[in-house]
Amino acid sequence: MKRRRMNKLYIGNLSPAATADDLKQLFGERKLPLAGQVLIKSGYAFVDYPDQNWAIRAIETLSGKVELHGKVMEVDYSVPKKLRSRKIQIRNIPPHLQWEVLDGLLAQYGTVENVEQVNTDTETAVVNVTYASKEEAKVAIEKLSDHQFENYSFKISYIPDEEFVGAIIGKEGLTIKNLTKQTQSKVDIHRKENAGAAEKPITIHATPEGCSEACRMILDIMQKEADETKSAEEIPLKILAHNSLVGRLIGKEGRNLKKIEQDTGTKITISPLQDLTIYNPERTITVKGSTEACSKAEVEIMKKLREAYENDVVAVNQQANLIPGLNLNALGIFSTGLSMLPSNPGARGASAAAPYPPFASSSAYLSGLYGTPTAGAFPHQHPLPEQEVVNLFIPTQAVGAIIGKKGQHIKQLARFAGASIKIAPAEGPDASERMVIITGPPEAQFKAQGRIFGKLKEENFFNPKEEVKLEAHIKVPSFAAGRVIGKGGKTVNELQNLTSAEVIVPRDQTPDENEEVIVKIIGHFFASQTAQRKIREIVQQVKQQEHKHVAQGAPASQQSK
Repeated sequence: MKRRRMNKLYIGNLSPAATADDLKQLFGERKLPLAGQVLIKSGYAFVDYPDQNWAIRAIETLSGKVELHGKVMEVDYSVPKKLRSRKIQIRNIPPHLQWEVLDGLLAQYGTVENVEQVNTDTETAVVNVTYASKEEAKVAIEKLSDHQFENYSFKISYIPDEEFVGAIIGKEGLTIKNLTKQTQSKVDIHRKENAGAAEKPITIHATPEGCSEACRMILDIMQKEADETKSAEEIPLKILAHNSLVGRLIGKEGRNLKKIEQDTGTKITISPLQDLTIYNPERTITVKGSTEACSKAEVEIMKKLREAYENDVVAVNQQANLIPGLNLNALGIFSTGLSMLPSNPGARGASAAAPYPPFASSSAYLSGLYGTPTAGAFPHQHPLPEQEVVNLFIPTQAVGAIIGKKGQHIKQLARFAGASIKIAPAEGPDASERMVIITGPPEAQFKAQGRIFGKLKEENFFNPKEEVKLEAHIKVPSFAAGRVIGKGGKTVNELQNLTSAEVIVPRDQTPDENEEVIVKIIGHFFASQTAQRKIREIVQQVKQQEHKHVAQGAPASQQSK
């Protein structure tokens, strides 16, 4: 369960003629897709962004720079006067500015408790600053707004403080202690992992009933706080869930979701697919209604998500049995989006929020399916597993998505997987596919290929109802090719039946300089992985037999002398 405030932006100086559709189109044209509804009033509007980086990008791109119906828009964080606190954000800082100089400048206006740099893709730097008092923050904003440093002009905004976190924790932690005691749960508020963001995820570790009860109590606390501070009329519930589970929650033609809405009297929306990346595969499920209605909806939503998750656990465990020596526990390619299942009867699980980073979790069950990397991931391998090379063929139009802006995606993917990933040049101007060359041990291959398959699905390069099937090439020693095929094609047919992948060993191949030939594998991710592992297992057996014959032949030749 996750409850947080979005990064709400205020759009001012709007023409009375401006509409919500005008704003959506304007933001969309500048590749700033909006996460939810546009709330428009006379002369101003509000929009939401799921993270601070997107919010900063919108402010930098639009504020004072873009006209709509003849009026230049103003864009800034939406922070009502009564909620303006000690936290401010400074943008457009020269990238070469020394931190000591910035610290000295900030200290002129009061005691600085904290300075956090915000990771953005802008050329200039952005920092969030917390002063000791509201008065000091106010002075800093007045003095530093449009402050000139060389040719750079500082841009400064108030940013929302952690509005509900203090209320949930309570004085000396009494509220959260009482909550955990009553619900027999463990509640984690992720303040540091998501530093600087206006919204803080909460993870609840408990039985399903305990999770729902804790969720209801937290909603009650936040609604009471909102009523007292008059900061919000309605407190929506937000749940994080892995994208692979969301389709089954929605149901065919949206039937499951519609039924939950009708049964509970709530309005449920799900964040768009374009908000996903291969490093953040979670969707935000937003539930609006009364606290009681939201609590009822949470029970039904979690029931559907758990069911989908349990089915995935069974499927993954079946696949694990087909991949000798491969420890799925250590791979981390799956999301921690749902960690509510107990590792054994009576153990506590967690509700649908993932700790950060999104591929590591402290939840009990995640040491099973979604665990973090551990030593000895390949107990049957040597300390340094053999490097494997796989050539994976992807649609030409998907190359940009895999590489990412300035090569960021492919670099992050290579670091995450522990593999070398290169994209070969196109074979011709009309080539429909490009070859991705992946080099690394089995675990790295599994991670890298898994993320590439996932990325192609998320970016809609395949039909939503269509499984992503790709062609992979691996090389095997020419002397082992016959064993892969088997007598009369028996082995290759068995491979195809076992793995559901198409396995082709082209005949009449001329071995390359390393005396190797190509085996083609076509199928969805698990089918391809299983086939790759089985083929390498056959090759390993052939090599061991060859070594055995050589070893046995040596003493025989000595005796003949």
